Amino acid sequence: MACRDLEKAERAQKEIMEDSGNQNIVIRNLDLSDTKSIREFAEVINNGERALHILINNAGIMMCPYSKTADGFEMQFGVNHLGKVFFMCYSFKRSICPLINLSSMAHSWGTIALDDINSERSYHSRRAYGQSKLANILFTHTGVTAYAVHPGIVRTELKRHMNLGLLIMWKVFRPFTKSPVQGAQTTIYCAVQPELDKESGAYYSNCRPSRCTRAARDDEMAEKLWELSCKMLEIVWN
Repeated sequence: MACRDLEKAERAQKEIMEDSGNQNIVIRNLDLSDTKSIREFAEVINNGERALHILINNAGIMMCPYSKTADGFEMQFGVNHLGKVFFMCYSFKRSICPLINLSSMAHSWGTIALDDINSERSYHSRRAYGQSKLANILFTHTGVTAYAVHPGIVRTELKRHMNLGLLIMWKVFRPFTKSPVQGAQTTIYCAVQPELDKESGAYYSNCRPSRCTRAARDDEMAEKLWELSCKMLEIVWN
């Protein structure tokens, strides 16, 4: 488990070990808002593991006040998209494994602003989050085996930056939200179902293929986003 907060990670590690009986649960520090941390973690994986069989890109931040990553990227786009691209390029040196990118129905909130990708001219936390989630789906069009997942509205700390109005709405709709265990099911489905091997690039919700927006199916934009992402991160992907 690649985690930013090791104290919380240790609690999760203990819980997983107790529930599953599997003691082979390893935690490592990873901060997707810092390419230095990503590079160090990728080196640990490349040097310490024989193979990487599947990569679940679960980490994310939602609707935070405007801020930038350690490398100067808008925080939501930097963590939710660029950090995952950077890690993939560094960790796939020996072999390429399937990717599962946690996106959201919130991808419909955003567009890819190629000329203002860091929202420096105009920032709206909701649109910036939508842009990052749209990027997660377009990221599945990179040529590797990949799936995008909408886990549902899940009761996690992801809502920590919501304003008062959204928090009130959250309480109203809370009975219709999912627990973390329920929210993980579509991710698990994409990770273990062998028949999905030939379904790369699809978008899933509730353990079945789902419909994403036309913007999320734009292969031309996916290519432009990939080229821009590599340029921003100063990486060359062969």
